[in-house]
Amino acid sequence: MVDLTQHMHKGVTDVKSSAILNFSRYCSQYPDIVKFTVGEPDFNTPDHIKTAAIKGIVDNHSHYAPSNGTPGLREAAAAFLERRYGQHYEPSEIIVTNGATEAIYTVMSAILNPGDVMAMPTPLFPLYIADASLEGAEVVQIDTSATDFKLTPAALQKVVDEYGDRLRVLVMNYPTNPTGVMYSQEELDALADVVRDRPTFVLCDEIYSELNYDQAHASMEKSLHDQVILLNGVSKSWAMTGYRIGIMAAPQAITDQLAKVHQFITTTEPWPMQDAAEEAFRNGDADAREMKAAFKERRDYLYQQLTEIGFKVIKPQGAFYIWAQIPAGLDQDDAKFVYALADQAHVGVCAGSWFAKGGHSWLRFSYATALDEIKEGVKRIRKFVEENRNDAN
Repeated sequence: MVDLTQHMHKGVTDVKSSAILNFSRYCSQYPDIVKFTVGEPDFNTPDHIKTAAIKGIVDNHSHYAPSNGTPGLREAAAAFLERRYGQHYEPSEIIVTNGATEAIYTVMSAILNPGDVMAMPTPLFPLYIADASLEGAEVVQIDTSATDFKLTPAALQKVVDEYGDRLRVLVMNYPTNPTGVMYSQEELDALADVVRDRPTFVLCDEIYSELNYDQAHASMEKSLHDQVILLNGVSKSWAMTGYRIGIMAAPQAITDQLAKVHQFITTTEPWPMQDAAEEAFRNGDADAREMKAAFKERRDYLYQQLTEIGFKVIKPQGAFYIWAQIPAGLDQDDAKFVYALADQAHVGVCAGSWFAKGGHSWLRFSYATALDEIKEGVKRIRKFVEENRNDAN
């Protein structure tokens, strides 16, 4: 019998399945598991947004919506970006996508050719690597662990010097998953200067833009509008992960090309879900602020507790992740650590090495879960660390 898997696209066979999703499934064998693994808010979608989706169904919005998104949602998204961040896009420059996930795949498919280079500061969510690899691009990981988990102009300049015009995409995600790090506008301006007027797109994934705790949201779009493809959406800020609505914005000429790929990947997004997202962007500012206040309370508690237990913790400035180094006196193999923690303490956290270079011996804790759950998880972690540290000694 012919093994047809040997004749599939090489990019597919080379890409590994998600270690994060595999581990999350592994943790599910324990009914009492406390999960710090998944980046999904535990809140319910606000009622006025749910009502908008229901109204869309009642109003028979059951047919194909325009491929790039309903006019109402694109207008609401443009108004939101302008109102909240001073980012100016015409509604025609916005595409509604199947979450940020589809937007990332669309961008990589539309602009990368085999042999092109996609660069990204790491640690970073690994989805970008898989999508670029599927296009035959070379992925350059810029380890930021020695510079407080921020990309510096000097490190980016080294990449530009080495790869020149082959550098086609620079990925910037901020607030950053997994570290929670945020850049200042001055830092983003300095990075923009390195790639300004080069044949390089900057993919600015700003899906966590509403979850900045200590500063106003800064954006590389303000520094380099004509080279930026901007991503945002409703999943994280309004607890709408299941609605699968993201937005992708770029100058019109670029949007027109991205739209060609988008329409063949998804045709369009469900119309009632777009009605709901329109309501979120138009009338949901207060919802996002309320959720952010709860996340900040959880952040402060978890940061303090992990620090007391002995973790070296990077205090997050945004998103809902804490990045912490395994305490001294314990096995520093982060993958082994998380499986042992799941088996012995019934607590799930993500291994730092799953987020590419710079993650070894680090862990990602998602605090997008109820405070009572976080407190129970902390108790178990404290006990696990004390017992295993004693065993090691």
